[in-house]
Amino acid sequence: MNFLKRIFSGKNMANQIQEYLEKGAVVLDVRTIAEWNEGHSEGAKHIVLNTIPENIEEIKSWDKPVIAVCRSGGRSGQATEFLQGHGIDIINGGPWGDVDQYL
Repeated sequence: MNFLKRIFSGKNMANQIQEYLEKGAVVLDVRTIAEWNEGHSEGAKHIVLNTIPENIEEIKSWDKPVIAVCRSGGRSGQATEFLQGHGIDIINGGPWGDVDQYL
């Protein structure tokens, strides 16, 4: 059951990522500086998770939908939940490589 759920939610997530990218979404990478330096999506914005609260106005100023990414999806999930609470149109893209393949 969990296997099927993962397959179907993964398919839906891929569609949602592609839809957001078609709308001009900004990819927001919330990993650490060291992780970012190891590799990241071209054109992504980098704001470390624990600095998101002090960067809300910058994120709002993009005036675009946002796809949050990190290494596994946990931190980007936290960022997504927090930013949705501040009125930002954002989805959790999960691992950055999962979104990078569509760029």
